[in-house]
Amino acid sequence: MATPPPQHGAGPYHPYAPQGSPYPYGVPPQAVPYGHQPAVQAPYGCRVCGAQPAVQATVRGHQGMLVLMRFLRQEGPFCRDCGLATYRKMSADTLWQGWWGPLSVFITPVTLLMNLGARARFLKLAPPAGAILPSLNPGKPLWRRPSALLFLVPIVLLAFAPPVLVLLGLMVGGDELQTGPAIGTCVRDADKLRNEKLVPEACGSPLAKYLVTKERGTGGADCADGDLISVPDKWVEGTHSLCLTPVH
Repeated sequence: MATPPPQHGAGPYHPYAPQGSPYPYGVPPQAVPYGHQPAVQAPYGCRVCGAQPAVQATVRGHQGMLVLMRFLRQEGPFCRDCGLATYRKMSADTLWQGWWGPLSVFITPVTLLMNLGARARFLKLAPPAGAILPSLNPGKPLWRRPSALLFLVPIVLLAFAPPVLVLLGLMVGGDELQTGPAIGTCVRDADKLRNEKLVPEACGSPLAKYLVTKERGTGGADCADGDLISVPDKWVEGTHSLCLTPVH
């Protein structure tokens, strides 16, 4: 039996559509929730190897050169392997080339974050098939490459800088607050100026110059005749003077 032609004004005729249905095949199109749209795959193959599936994406790089800077980009379509290889190579180069400029310090993190969107698209693709040329080797993940380790060095140094500075401050402060020599020990004068840097020495040593006999003023008496008086600026026990008797 011949198919009747469509009536004037009724639109195209679809023999499998139910009578009165506004859709060509009787089934309404499925709505995709906002934010869940799949990545649109390119209708042609990867720009590097020609494999399918491929997705349109842009991978960016940045180079800071003190005064000048360079903005780099590679546009797709890319298959999974070529896309990951391009992402890892350009991001790794940016990790060590992108910080050498005042503005580049801020541009480089933005560039690396933008590349994460392209990386997510590549990871959703199936393995490449039908390549005309060999696909690029993705290589090691980004954070296992030497350039990423170089990027982590200043971060580690910045993290450990405060405790190291505190430790150095304590060490320097400990040098300033010296412990006074004990009574009955021998010392030598390290700076030979005002007896303010007394270094302990064995009393039998030829370097020993003085015997510490007492603190000045203790016991209601002053130093003996011929003694020297040490006037240190800072001792752990507090500021006080020592009576020093020459041993030679």
